Amino acid sequence: MDFSSFLTSLGTSFVIFVVLMLIFTWLSRKPGNHVVYYPNRIIRGLEPYDGIRLSRSPFTWIKEAVSSTEADVIRHSGVDAAVYFVYLSTALGILVLSGVILLPVLLPVAYTAEMTISANETTSEGSFNELDKLSMAHIAQKSHRLWAFVAATYWVSFVTYYLLWRAYKHVSSMRAEALMSSEVKNEQFAVLVRDIPPLQNSQTRNEQVDSYFKAIYPDSYYKSMVITDNKVPNKIFAELEGYRKKLARSEAIYAGSKGTATPEGTRPTTKTGFMGLVGDKVDAIEYYNEKIRELVPKLESEQKIAMKDKQQPAAVIFFNNRVSAASAAQCLHDTMVDKWTAMEAPEARQLLWDNLSKNFYERLIRQYLVYFIVFLTIFFYMIPIGLISALTTLDNLKKLLPFLKPVLDQATVRTVLGAYLPQLALIIFLALLPSFLLFLSKAEGIPSLSHAERAASGKYFYFSVLNVFIGVTVGHTLFDSLKTIQDDPNSIFDVLAASLPGSATFFLTFVALKFFVGYGLELSRIIPLIIYHLKKKYLCKTEDEVKEAWAPGDLKYGTRFPNDMLILTIVLCYACIAPIILIFGVLYFGLGWLILRNQVLKVYVPAYETYGRMWPHMYNRIAASLLLYQATMIGYFSAKQFIYSPVLIPLPILTLLFIYLCTMKYYRFFQVTALDVACRELKDTPNLEGVLRSYLARSLSAEKGTDDVQFVNDLVHVSRPGSVV
Repeated sequence: MDFSSFLTSLGTSFVIFVVLMLIFTWLSRKPGNHVVYYPNRIIRGLEPYDGIRLSRSPFTWIKEAVSSTEADVIRHSGVDAAVYFVYLSTALGILVLSGVILLPVLLPVAYTAEMTISANETTSEGSFNELDKLSMAHIAQKSHRLWAFVAATYWVSFVTYYLLWRAYKHVSSMRAEALMSSEVKNEQFAVLVRDIPPLQNSQTRNEQVDSYFKAIYPDSYYKSMVITDNKVPNKIFAELEGYRKKLARSEAIYAGSKGTATPEGTRPTTKTGFMGLVGDKVDAIEYYNEKIRELVPKLESEQKIAMKDKQQPAAVIFFNNRVSAASAAQCLHDTMVDKWTAMEAPEARQLLWDNLSKNFYERLIRQYLVYFIVFLTIFFYMIPIGLISALTTLDNLKKLLPFLKPVLDQATVRTVLGAYLPQLALIIFLALLPSFLLFLSKAEGIPSLSHAERAASGKYFYFSVLNVFIGVTVGHTLFDSLKTIQDDPNSIFDVLAASLPGSATFFLTFVALKFFVGYGLELSRIIPLIIYHLKKKYLCKTEDEVKEAWAPGDLKYGTRFPNDMLILTIVLCYACIAPIILIFGVLYFGLGWLILRNQVLKVYVPAYETYGRMWPHMYNRIAASLLLYQATMIGYFSAKQFIYSPVLIPLPILTLLFIYLCTMKYYRFFQVTALDVACRELKDTPNLEGVLRSYLARSLSAEKGTDDVQFVNDLVHVSRPGSVV
């Protein structure tokens, strides 16, 4: 990429961001768009501008975001959202404090060095000379100036240690404060039990679970709810809900057809075949009512069969106080680890019901099988990503597709394609992956949605680092230096280390495109807005359909966090090699903090709450990036033939010790609830029947209602008749 292409990419990305910000300011003030820009407030029963001072300034949202507190974030979107902002603040702090030293120190050291840069060391493939002079590549081999970069490597590492320690301590306190809240949280009274042994004698599953836990916890055990195989009721329930939506839609169409000219209206029709497209034409309202009448008794029959004949070796058990539940969730109940496995129950809304009955060994086999599939995915994705990196350079395109040469030689086309083609190809390619990784994580037998998203996030992070960061670098190296490696295979590591600067401008443009265009689209919500208005005008007939059209979803930590970590990994690894990238990293995380603060307070609605359980996952990925950064610097100093490069060897050892210390000190509290936290008094006496009912599967409680006492008693077995809490 030449200098003009880089400036074109940066300039146009900035202009796009400014335009999108102005579009956001204009569109968000129109009342018809409030459901797109303020759904969080609307769902919580607030007016879009409650507590906000109206202004014509396009920067008002920035003032609101900056002035908001951590308590505001927790109140609007929960503890998990606040923890995510701790991560953003930590990443931003690492880059700012690193840049305070690295930029004023390393840039002059590099720029004033007298050296002619070789073709394989240039940060921009020999075309962006000014950037080359501001990079470590401008320092001669064995030069004493490299000591400044050694000191910078240590500085970045110790800044990261300090901020990570502070963040871990802060998040731990935040989690403790949330869990010791006096508000009743249903999941704090529930424990998920898996791997229940086979039934003996004539016991039912309820009797087996109740007798076992009542013997261990005679004073605090309340009830059990055995997990059932709900596949058939789930299918019928989904079909029933579909017909009810279609009925409501048909009735709305019929009501809308009535007018002064046609007071009787026109009754809608449908076809009885596939998707209403084929078959006999019938009256839609009568047809859907008939289908509903057929499915209701069928669902009730399948509910009874599931409760009686399809009980699984898993249950949710309930206690009358938080301390007993917390204690039971972290205790070994059997001499064998593959029996009576207990863990804190997730929120009912995030349970993956089909996974709860999978036994210990099935989960273990599934886990290793998924790991193997992920390994293959990472390995085989390296090939196309390497090809993207190699083939999307303009020179290589002209070699492989010579008929494009007249087009690519035009200055305007060359500038635009050189600025955007490789980065856009990579971003689109990566967008296809997250859903597949989430599917694999659920296939492991993980019991909750939040846990599955954390697992998918980890897979996506390692995929991104290995394929995007290392893959792009290797792609450049192998394509440009293949002959060197063929002549001397032992030189591959020297070539790889020396090639690190060769991808610097690619990653500079990649980061700029992500924060300017990516965050501009995030703020403007132009795509969700267009989709909402198209659905509302042409598809939506009922209020429920309109609500579904503007439903905002959650922050999607499973994909958002790995993308952030890819940027942090890139910026860390190039912080000393090309310090100018720190500016782009600060802009990415600074803009991200501002824009996502606005979105969390006004737009996104959390799908679950884990009280910060994702933080250890975040911490471990930052620490892994730090290790990669330190290994990168050791390799690059060796490529520079700096005889004192072993002075950096203590850094990875210190990092591993730091990881071990933080894990031993803090991690346990993120696995289970500390009893000191659980013993705090509650403001109200918990309604344990309400707690239990909240865990009933929708397909089992449908048509009966959770207030049907007999129905609830069919699902659960009272351990102490007449017990009162």
